[in-house]
Amino acid sequence: MYETKRWNVQAVDQATKKADIKAAAALIQDNETVAFPTETVYGLGANALSDEAIAKIFAAKGRPSDNPLIVHIAERQQLHQVAKTIPPIAQRIMDAFWPGPITVIVPAAPEIAQKVTAGLDTVGVRMPAHPIALDLLKYAGVPVAAPSANRSGKPSPTSADHVAYDLNGRIAGILDGGVTGVGVESTVVDTTGEKAVLLRPGGISREQLIELLGALEEDPTLGQSDAAPRSPGMKYRHYAPEAPVYLVKDPEKRLPSFIKKEKQTGKHVGVIATEEHLEAYREADVITAMGSVKDLTSVAQRLYDALRKMDQAEVDVIFCETFSSEGIGLAIMNRLKKAANGRIL
Repeated sequence: MYETKRWNVQAVDQATKKADIKAAAALIQDNETVAFPTETVYGLGANALSDEAIAKIFAAKGRPSDNPLIVHIAERQQLHQVAKTIPPIAQRIMDAFWPGPITVIVPAAPEIAQKVTAGLDTVGVRMPAHPIALDLLKYAGVPVAAPSANRSGKPSPTSADHVAYDLNGRIAGILDGGVTGVGVESTVVDTTGEKAVLLRPGGISREQLIELLGALEEDPTLGQSDAAPRSPGMKYRHYAPEAPVYLVKDPEKRLPSFIKKEKQTGKHVGVIATEEHLEAYREADVITAMGSVKDLTSVAQRLYDALRKMDQAEVDVIFCETFSSEGIGLAIMNRLKKAANGRIL
């Protein structure tokens, strides 16, 4: 067990902020684990060149060892430590969207720890668009592998409090940079073939990628439990609170009857919904808003917090609205389907 150090770098002067981030970077240099904010969710970082360090990520999270990790860098010159080569498709994506919420799968450099790639000959790499993350990576001076900073299978953390709830005592430190912006993890694109292949939808939309590249394929094994994962988020049940989650199509008409039926059996019912529809579900025991139906970016930002609030409320069953798969909606529905383990009403 660790005595987890926590630095709040939001409301401090620049000198203190710099010193705190450098202290966190020193832990990474010592092959320890540190949670830090990115523009997507909080990541749990460790030296991507050290199997000893990476083993501590898997131990803290309880993460399956065949689930690969994404490597984070602060500068393009670090790519030679991560990637054996940079495919042209990857170069185009980097030029368009880095720093930003997108990961490219490239041939792995031999220096990368085997535990990072889960035995694959490829690796995911991204440059986050968050000033605290970039400073941490620069001061650490090594590529940093960083999955989401939560216990494996649970909703990803979008605040330092979420991280502390899951991992306090299990990691060396937490950099508290406030609430994250995008709210869902990075888009992941395999760039090692002739065509770009979407492995995980995220902060950069499918439509943006098609506009850039002209074409984009989707991996046919996406979400299949028997497929070897080529990227985080592909194989295992993810983002799930304790109670079972059910996604409801046409929810305003159908969800009230589902609430009534479950309450008649004595269950404590939770509903996750958009702000405009809360009144329609007033019979539920717990109702949590996750943004506006008119602005799906707000839904993405609040999705994981809403799932975590249902755990805190200790409900027996959770119903959730569904969304269009346009833009960021594709990433939202990808995460919700995994949280629900495919249960759609």
